[in-house]
Amino acid sequence: MAMKPDQAQSRVDFARRTMDAFATRTGLSGDRPATRYLWTDAFSVCNYLYLAHVTGCNEYRALARELIEQVHEVLGRHRADDSRSGWISGLSEEAGRAHPTAGGLRIGKPRPEREAGDPLDDRLEWERDGQYFHYLTKWAHALDVAGRSTGDRDYSRYGRELMQVACDRFIVTTPGEGLRMAWKMSIDLSRPLVSSMGHHDPLDGYVRCIQLRAGAVAGGEEEEEAPMDRCATRMARMIRRNALPTTDPLGLGGLLMDAAMVAQLVDGEHLPDDGLLGALLAAANLGLAHYRDEGELERSPMQRLAFRELGLCIGLGAPAVIAAEVGGRREVFRDAAGLKQKLDTLAEASTLGQQNQIFWLESAHRDTALWKAHENINEVMLATALLPDGILRLP
Repeated sequence: MAMKPDQAQSRVDFARRTMDAFATRTGLSGDRPATRYLWTDAFSVCNYLYLAHVTGCNEYRALARELIEQVHEVLGRHRADDSRSGWISGLSEEAGRAHPTAGGLRIGKPRPEREAGDPLDDRLEWERDGQYFHYLTKWAHALDVAGRSTGDRDYSRYGRELMQVACDRFIVTTPGEGLRMAWKMSIDLSRPLVSSMGHHDPLDGYVRCIQLRAGAVAGGEEEEEAPMDRCATRMARMIRRNALPTTDPLGLGGLLMDAAMVAQLVDGEHLPDDGLLGALLAAANLGLAHYRDEGELERSPMQRLAFRELGLCIGLGAPAVIAAEVGGRREVFRDAAGLKQKLDTLAEASTLGQQNQIFWLESAHRDTALWKAHENINEVMLATALLPDGILRLP
């Protein structure tokens, strides 16, 4: 029998077992070699910090710190099979340790990046290393959460330095189009590997820059506001609010996660409500309506990518976070009544998230070749879906 997702202690216990196994399996604890992957590790940092909060077990806070260090040591450096060595930023050993994100961070894919001049193979590119902007924004979020949770301001600084170099290297100006972004860059950020722009990359970048700016202000580092302001301004110019809707479950989850951050960051002064939050909720509602009609939930486990559905599950925890912000600080939102109406519509989709969680909590649905092929990302995102406040709520 599957665990019911509304059983609070069961959720915590399952998440603990899952994250303990992930630590052992990927060399975070024990004696296995460190196997790091930036997206999965970003969610894992937030999971460990939240588990430390809800259980009082400081071992999880130590695991979060160790994971951050491993990610920087592994993904901030060139691959072992690369002719290059050292920090991908090109900094000296000492400077690289002080600024481990100054050159961005590798994805952690199994294959080396495509060589300059080699033709693009769409299938192989998914397995090749490089840098993804939307992975960098997830890691910047994890660093901000770690800085706020532990009081270690170095983490927040690493996040700002990461977003600064990402904004500098991923954004280009093209004749007739103005600003646009590459979806994937080379490990050293010298050339695009996939030039098309990710659907929500400018949005993710904008929200992360605002988040890091707010963190700098909260930490008494007002002098750090300006670089994030400049990056946020460039990102905002590329956001097309009428083009935000998507039927991709992972993309829908991302929209809602960004909406949760915006709701917490709107303060009426540093970030007035300019309608972005309402646009995100409207886009999510539209996308969900179409997603339900696609019949993905009727497919077998061998036809479903769990981590994409679990991304939506995580995002469906956002309406509760947003409702608390709007209800408690109505004066900073220009259309609190309109936001509540959109949130009420989203609340009807909460059963979709529960349905997905119940499906993937069934052990037989996880005992498939497809689940095991993506075991780390699936397991971590299932744990996050059970305890979404760890990634949705700012400490």
